Amino acid sequence: MILALTGGTGFVGGALIERALAAAHQVRALARRPQPPRKGVTWIAGALDDPQAISTLVSTADAVIHVAGAVNAPDRAAFATANIDGTRNVVDAALTWDVHRFVHVSSLAAREPALSNYGWSKSGAEAVVTTSALDWTIVRPPGVYGPGDMEQRDLFRAARRTGVVPIPPRGRLSIIHVADLARLLLALAEAPGDHATYEPSDGTPLSYAGFARAIGAAVGRRVVPLALPAGLLRTAARADRMLRGMKAKLTADRVAYMVHPDWTADPAKAPPPALWRPQIAIADGLSATARWYRAHGLL
Repeated sequence: MILALTGGTGFVGGALIERALAAAHQVRALARRPQPPRKGVTWIAGALDDPQAISTLVSTADAVIHVAGAVNAPDRAAFATANIDGTRNVVDAALTWDVHRFVHVSSLAAREPALSNYGWSKSGAEAVVTTSALDWTIVRPPGVYGPGDMEQRDLFRAARRTGVVPIPPRGRLSIIHVADLARLLLALAEAPGDHATYEPSDGTPLSYAGFARAIGAAVGRRVVPLALPAGLLRTAARADRMLRGMKAKLTADRVAYMVHPDWTADPAKAPPPALWRPQIAIADGLSATARWYRAHGLL
């Protein structure tokens, strides 16, 4: 197959490219910046706000896997531009080129559009897909981790260096190893569409405290989970905005997402077992991730 991929330079997209090449597919991937040549991959210069680049990306493809999107933005308008308008551009190109198979990577946050601008924009992106004439499937991953991930690195470092891991207020979450997610996305691209929305995970929901302890076990240290009150997180978000302005990482929007008590995948929305099952257990996946951080001097 020829697979058109957005987000190919990111964490999930990179794992997906590895999987696709191993399956002997050809990959056409969108990239904002020049990328080194790679056998089996055609890099298309451009971004989600560039209809011409997206048209080139999608043309003659057998399937589209739309991974790219913004997880952090300064305001609702910026989220809408990246996640809703960007998805619309990819959908329109797929319709124009008659590429009906469309796999859309969303987020569990789309279940709670009133909670955060991020969730609102991911819900809006889903609506663009579901109201189209495409042969679509939507995937809402929970927390994605694995070797190469930089989002969870600070938690591993805190566990290794201090034995104290800061966590949001009491709640639960699901996680999934990036290799398992990539395997699912590719399987869906290869299969007929079913107009379904899936919430995959490794099958073992965790409390935030349990997740912190699992990270501690992965780095070989017993840790103390430190639950941060919502008020403290909001204050920290305001301070980050004052210090870093539009480049702030801890935003009020992200805090609203973090303090929600339940980010577990719905078992009723799990992918069909005949199509996909998770293969990487939490302990194994976190240990492999810790080894990768250690090997790259990141712990």
